[in-house]
Amino acid sequence: MTPMTYLPEPAKSRELHPGGPSISAIAWGMWRFCGADVAAAQQRVEAALESGVTLFDTADIYGYGDSDDERFGDAEVLLGKVLARTPDLARRMVIATKGGIIPGVPYDSSQAYLTGAIEASLRRLGVEHVALWQIHRPDILTHPQEIARALEAAHEAGKIGAVGVSNYAASQVDALAAHLRLPVISTQPEFSPLAIEPLSNGVLDQAIARNMTVLAWSPLGGGRLAQPRSERELAVAAALKDVAQANDVSVAAAAYSWIMAHPARPIPIVGAQTVARILEIPDAFKLRWTRADWYKVLTASLGAPLP
Repeated sequence: MTPMTYLPEPAKSRELHPGGPSISAIAWGMWRFCGADVAAAQQRVEAALESGVTLFDTADIYGYGDSDDERFGDAEVLLGKVLARTPDLARRMVIATKGGIIPGVPYDSSQAYLTGAIEASLRRLGVEHVALWQIHRPDILTHPQEIARALEAAHEAGKIGAVGVSNYAASQVDALAAHLRLPVISTQPEFSPLAIEPLSNGVLDQAIARNMTVLAWSPLGGGRLAQPRSERELAVAAALKDVAQANDVSVAAAAYSWIMAHPARPIPIVGAQTVARILEIPDAFKLRWTRADWYKVLTASLGAPLP
């Protein structure tokens, strides 16, 4: 009988980019990080650090909502208050933020806007520098050369350590890279066992070719893996559950682990906002995947056998 072999075990840390800061293999995301209770917010940040997370991903639009008490920039403001309350935390964190989405516009990556957006994020966070600044969504009305000049100026001024993109197609990364004197070091696609397009649209292949860090947003399919309803969602959740139960972990941990098993080494951005759920993050490193089990999840998501 052929012995059971497993896919390579993911390292718990890596460099954000060659020569860059060391980061965790799982990030904590702040799109639901808001509210007035700074002490409770600090508990969540400290729980993430306790769980081995060092990469914290936010954005200027995070915290924005339809009600008067949910404003543009609120997530950054809240993190800034946490850091002001306990400055030592900043030295343990690698902060990534994003900009370029404006409610009602919806996108602006012009040189003037990006320059102002970076400055505004730094003010809200109460820092002089962030390790990674990302264009949140592509603005097809701005030439990549204009985007490049804004990012280069911010980098030269020491305000941003590196440049990344979010929700960019591979071709859009190539267009920006052609005009940018800095490397595009990261890409942030939606990627999960339910959102598998990056496997076939060139995003993960490009990340491998360019040695880019992949940050996978919505790794639980917007909560649909926790509460599956459609036939497809139920099939994917069941395939994950088989492996999760065999390793005595949650389906969420199995989903994070499935993402990390890809050779592009994607980093799941965990959006949990309760201390108990945050403290479960290390469970993702308890699983080992055989090729057969990994492909069973993919086949369930495709809804058809692989060729």
